[in-house]
Amino acid sequence: MATAALVRPWLGISTSAWEEAIEAFGPEDAAVVLAAIPQRSSLINSAGGYLRTLTKKVRAGAVSLGQMLMALIRANLQKGSQKMRA
Repeated sequence: MATAALVRPWLGISTSAWEEAIEAFGPEDAAVVLAAIPQRSSLINSAGGYLRTLTKKVRAGAVSLGQMLMALIRANLQKGSQKMRA
């Protein structure tokens, strides 16, 4: 959580977006989501907007932390296999 507090402003995530994420995910899961955002930075225009969208989806029950992490793992595996083919 201490690291998330340091990284959050660096990513351009507002205090209000972070507080909403903590309410929706819980503090530890919100920190995990925050840690995953830089891994998808090439696909994200606004880390704060991305976090707000994820927060809304979690509140609506449309997505879970597990689903997000599995998608990230699959994307990283695909990247790795593409590099091996090159």
